[in-house]
Amino acid sequence: MTETAPLRGRHRESAELDGLVGRARAGHSGALVVSGEAGVGKTALLDRMAARATTDVRVERIVASESEMELAYAGLQQLCGHMMSSAGRLPAPQREAIEAAFGLRQAAAPSPFLVGLAVLGLLTEAAGDRALLCIVDDAQWLDEASARAVAFAARRLDVEGIVIVLAMRTVGEAFAGIRQMVVEGVGDDDARELLRLSAPGGLDRRVRDQLIAEARGNPLALRELPRSLSPAEIAGGFALIGSMPLESRIEQSLVAQLEPLPESARLLLLLAAADPTGDPGLLWRASAVLGLGLEDFDAAKDADALVVGTRVGFRHPLVRSAVYRSASPQDRRRVHAALADVTSVDHDPDRRAWHRASATLHPDEEVAADLERSAVRARTRGGAAAAGAFLERAAELTPEPVRRGQRLIAAAEAKHEAGAPAAALRLLDTARDHPLTALRQALVARLHARAGYALRRDSSGAQLLLAAAQSLEGLDPVLARDTYIEALSAAIYGGRLGDAEQVAAVSNAILEATAGEESDRARDLILRGQALLAAKGQEAALETLRRAQRAFLEQAPDSLELHWMWFASRAAQDLWDARGLRTLADRQVELARAEGLVTVLPIALSLLMVAQTVDGELDAAEASCDEIDAIKDVTGHPLPQYGRFFLAAYRGQADEAERLAEQIRPDALARGEGYGLSAVNFGEAILYNGLGRFAEAMTSGRRELPYTHELSHAMRTLLELVEAATHTGERVLAEEAFEKLASVTRPVGTNWALAVLTTAEAQLREGDEAQALYRDAIERFERERIPIMVGRCRLLYGEELSRQGRREDAREQLQAAYEVLSGIGVNGFAERAARELRASGATLRVRAHGTAARLTDQELNVARLAREGLTNRDIGARLFISARTAEYHLRKVFMKLGIRGRAELKAALAELDQAAPGTG
Repeated sequence: MTETAPLRGRHRESAELDGLVGRARAGHSGALVVSGEAGVGKTALLDRMAARATTDVRVERIVASESEMELAYAGLQQLCGHMMSSAGRLPAPQREAIEAAFGLRQAAAPSPFLVGLAVLGLLTEAAGDRALLCIVDDAQWLDEASARAVAFAARRLDVEGIVIVLAMRTVGEAFAGIRQMVVEGVGDDDARELLRLSAPGGLDRRVRDQLIAEARGNPLALRELPRSLSPAEIAGGFALIGSMPLESRIEQSLVAQLEPLPESARLLLLLAAADPTGDPGLLWRASAVLGLGLEDFDAAKDADALVVGTRVGFRHPLVRSAVYRSASPQDRRRVHAALADVTSVDHDPDRRAWHRASATLHPDEEVAADLERSAVRARTRGGAAAAGAFLERAAELTPEPVRRGQRLIAAAEAKHEAGAPAAALRLLDTARDHPLTALRQALVARLHARAGYALRRDSSGAQLLLAAAQSLEGLDPVLARDTYIEALSAAIYGGRLGDAEQVAAVSNAILEATAGEESDRARDLILRGQALLAAKGQEAALETLRRAQRAFLEQAPDSLELHWMWFASRAAQDLWDARGLRTLADRQVELARAEGLVTVLPIALSLLMVAQTVDGELDAAEASCDEIDAIKDVTGHPLPQYGRFFLAAYRGQADEAERLAEQIRPDALARGEGYGLSAVNFGEAILYNGLGRFAEAMTSGRRELPYTHELSHAMRTLLELVEAATHTGERVLAEEAFEKLASVTRPVGTNWALAVLTTAEAQLREGDEAQALYRDAIERFERERIPIMVGRCRLLYGEELSRQGRREDAREQLQAAYEVLSGIGVNGFAERAARELRASGATLRVRAHGTAARLTDQELNVARLAREGLTNRDIGARLFISARTAEYHLRKVFMKLGIRGRAELKAALAELDQAAPGTG
């Protein structure tokens, strides 16, 4: 036998793992999740993989521990802590985030995504010019924050020469989407051979067959279970009973093998099992507290249970869990108390607090207070889940009922922040049984409403949030306003698919609560303005919304304003305020990036994409969409591709736009989101108007007629409907759309609003009157710097002049329209202008479609950001890849496009955006 028992029959799995290491040597990267039941051979495969990695591969390996699951970033610190000497080469936001995560600096809670990107950077630096193999065994025990960061890095690997292998029993949600390999039991022939090696004296045939059936090919079970059998059982005199789960039976067998050890040696094993750090010095000091000696270490090692070297470990991860689970509660408390005694309160206060809590049976305020302080530190490191665990245990150990209730509420809040609303609701139900002040009761009601809405997203959410906001009035006015805006968000979320009575109820309650106010604060003004808009319409809300806009633009923003900025951005669009939209978009993205708020960043980038499109910066808008897609890929959260859809519509890419519309419309219906339906109708109207398919544009546009009071996309679709209806001779429909457009633009009175209205009116007039209106609209759009509409308005003007037979004047407008529209990549309308020019006798040269189309999506993403002037490090931060990967893709871009550097990117990529639009 040349192969160790656990590796029999593992040739395919070994080859796959060796292939990964080979790819790393070649400069490529990859990640693999190895899953399978306990004892099936995962650790043996990892041992072999690490052993076969030669001197040209750096190996980093850790074993996660169940007892560390509540300590934020404990697993990550074990993996990357010794790499922090390279942190100085990371971008400042990443370096600061990981230092905060590891407790090396005092800072606000770091963004988990910045931490993940920092991990990718640290691993890249650690790899250097060599391949790097990172192995995490028992990864199911990683704390949530570490699991999230490691999974982030694993998903973003590309060409760094890094391989990450994670072994776990079942694949957790954090690791979904990473390539997987399932390790299953060995076949019957290998099972028989393993049994022969494990019981060389021979087994009764009936016992052997029963063991094979019960083990289901699990190598550890086949090796360990025979060792627990008595001679009589081996000889066939005892019927095996398989009522316990296999894992429990393996653990029981392992424990049985350790029973002959002296009690002190078993206590030493329990001490090692309770300390996942594997620090030999810590274990020596704790064993001295318990009166254990060198002979106990020798006995544990001789029993093939404990492995002592630079770190203390067990011959198999299952031995650790078997030892810990089989111990009595009293013994577990003893070893945790010893570990707490020897753990530094200065250097490792959180692990010390957790050990103290594990050693405590009865309520103890001192221990509970220690846990509460650990929760504060965990929260500042971004470990909301860890903070919740610390606080929940602190509440259990709190002797005073009022204080216990407060800690339960704090624990529930942390659980909610960690994305565990069901756990938050459970803790809140317990907290209600304790004495609470009026403020605490109101806070419980608020958190209960928020967690319930996050869990169910049903119509009760707005009602409960409104009740919570009202209960906070007079107790905490700032928090009351924050809750009111959440209630309004929940109420209006569905738009036309929502409950109009509920929207009215929430809006009127806000108006009543803010009646007679003279506040100039941005959030107070936007709250009242949006409530007025929802309850009483545009005219009643305009002045308050204008004041809110000024406040958001003039006042220094804070994190609360950022939380509310979605409403401010919506107001900028409803007020047809191009300058305000640009400023708010830039500010929101800047703040979200600076604070690492990746949950807010996609919304901010969507707003920026709208502003960039208005400004005619479709290339920049495409780059914003790339960044949104990168975030979506990292987080796994479903983000509707509104930005991609609108860009495809403006570019005249019918196939792409129609494909996206088919995804967005049913998704919006399923989620009850009226906004999505409006977005699809608006985008389709743009697409078909650009392609000259006016009947289809009219069909999409008229769907929005009943909903123009909602403003936003429904309001903007009216101009598209006027254009489509006038081109198809539907004069009555065009007049109806114009009147509705006038009702929502004239009261606003900005240049943008009046330019839109004038463009619509010009299409309904003839002769000199129409020409004067077009010239007025063009001048207003130019003043507002909205090139898309300058080009479209010139196109409509040229078409009108052509109808009048003024071909030379028409060519002048059509040529100008073509140059503007093609220059910014609005190719559907540009092609429409080109057709009109050809019809007028003009000659037009069309650019050929070149090699840019052969770029991959990632290469395009990198190229666009490089064209905008970003460094490789900045590109990596935007797209959540390493700087090395950004550099690699950029080199491929240069090669494919036949250019020598960044300065040539703008011209080289322009031809991609000049591709002929699809015709559907």
